[in-house]
Amino acid sequence: MALKIGSTAPDFTAASTSGTNFTLSKDLAGKPCVLYFYPKDFTSVCTAEACDFRDNMSQFADLGITVIGVSRDDIATHLRFKDSHDLPFELIADVDGKVSKAYHA
Repeated sequence: MALKIGSTAPDFTAASTSGTNFTLSKDLAGKPCVLYFYPKDFTSVCTAEACDFRDNMSQFADLGITVIGVSRDDIATHLRFKDSHDLPFELIADVDGKVSKAYHA
């Protein structure tokens, strides 16, 4: 079952490509964000999706919206993916799938 509009986003803490742990309630408290989930780095559809966010970052930035990608890949893979495609946003490593499960993704 998907999250309902207006419901509180499930909080989580996980490793991010910034080199620190990311905690939703601490790092983005009260701020709008796009938290997008994708299956795997370097696959054609996931790469196209990430690059689409990259190519439209100015629109999100103009609205003060942070974009964050989440997949079950580890940080080392995320860092290569981010570097390969010049992604200007953080990627979260959900290696155990708990974040994805909390969001029904």
